[in-house]
Amino acid sequence: MEFVYMVVRFFEAGGPFMFPILLVAAVGAAITIERYVTLTLVKARNQNVWSQVQPALVSGDFDKAREMTSKGDSAIAQLLNIGLARQGAVRRREDIEIAMDEGMIEITPQLEKRTHYLATFANLATLLGLLGTVSGLIHAFGAVATVNPADKANLLSASISEAMICTAFGLMTAVPIVFAHAFLQTKTSEVVASLEMAFVKFLNVLTERQAAQTQSRRALAQSGQE
Repeated sequence: MEFVYMVVRFFEAGGPFMFPILLVAAVGAAITIERYVTLTLVKARNQNVWSQVQPALVSGDFDKAREMTSKGDSAIAQLLNIGLARQGAVRRREDIEIAMDEGMIEITPQLEKRTHYLATFANLATLLGLLGTVSGLIHAFGAVATVNPADKANLLSASISEAMICTAFGLMTAVPIVFAHAFLQTKTSEVVASLEMAFVKFLNVLTERQAAQTQSRRALAQSGQE
C-alpha cells in the first residue's frame, strides 16, 4: 500500500500533464506488445512453411509446393505462391521476379505497420513532460508573487521540484519507447530479410531447373541428329 500511496503522490506532484504522458506510455506499451507478438508469430510461421516447401522446390516438385503455399496464410506462403503461380504460366525469370517484387511491396507494410508510431510517442512524451514543467513553473512564479517575501524561496524551490517531476516522467516514458522502437525495427528487418532470402533462393531454384531442362533438350537434340 505504501508503494501505491507513493505513486499517487508522485502523480499529484507532477500536475495535470502527468495523465497524458501516462496515456502515451499505455498506448506505446500496447503497440510494443502487439508488434512483438505478431512479428514473433510471423517469423515462426515463415520458418515452418519454408522448411516444408524448400525440399519440394529443390526436388522440382512445383505442384506440391504450389499446393502447400496456396493453403497457407503466412507472409512467406503468400510470396512463394505468387511466384509459383507465375512459374506455371511464364518462362522468364524476370517476369516471376517482377511479380514477387510486387508481392514484397504489399507484404512489407503489413510487417512495419504501427511501429513508426513509437518514435512519435517518444517525442510526444518528452514534449508533454517539458510542457508540464513550463506550466508548473508559470504557476509557481505566479504563486510566489503574492506570498510573504520570507517564504518565497522555500515555496519557489518546492514548486520547481514538483514541476521537474513532469519532465522526469516524460523522459522515463520516452526512453523505453525509443528502445522498443529500435528493437521492433530490427526484428521487422530480420523478417523482411528472411523473406528476401527465400525470394532469391526460389528464383535460383527456378533458374537452375530451367538451365537443366535446356541442357537436357539440347542433349536430346544432338543425340537425335547423330
